[in-house]
Amino acid sequence: MNNSDILVDFDTSVGRWIGSTAKMVDNYLHEAFQSQGLDLSKEQMIVLKKLHENDGLIQNELAYLTLRDKSSLARLLAKMERKNYITREQDEFDKRVNRVFITETGRTTFRLTRPIIVGLKEIMEKDIKEEEIYQLTNTLKSIQRNISSEEAQI
Repeated sequence: MNNSDILVDFDTSVGRWIGSTAKMVDNYLHEAFQSQGLDLSKEQMIVLKKLHENDGLIQNELAYLTLRDKSSLARLLAKMERKNYITREQDEFDKRVNRVFITETGRTTFRLTRPIIVGLKEIMEKDIKEEEIYQLTNTLKSIQRNISSEEAQI
């Protein structure tokens, strides 16, 4: 086996560009949240967004909606409880189920992220035509479907 058999050109791989772009977005949000005095991660902001839209979600539903496994979500929620962003309560009908609620502190914090998110969206979409954004979004959805169908076969 020679080197050409194992070399992959990662610079032209969509995975490389998706990954590096996601990292840039993460870094931008981290710095922007810190500069505004927000003790918040992107993952925590996503949880607050889901609860802002649908408060009282079952913890397992929240894991699914945020694309997290149950144990990593439980750790994330524990941090968010310590910051008073959320509360968890046992379901009144099924004690095995926890429901997650956003607190007033969580709502206020989430509202403070909105200008940052709008600003990031404007930066990312600057000088990109609407039809190009539409095409990119559809391409990324196709990539996600492809990965999901492959994961189902593993």
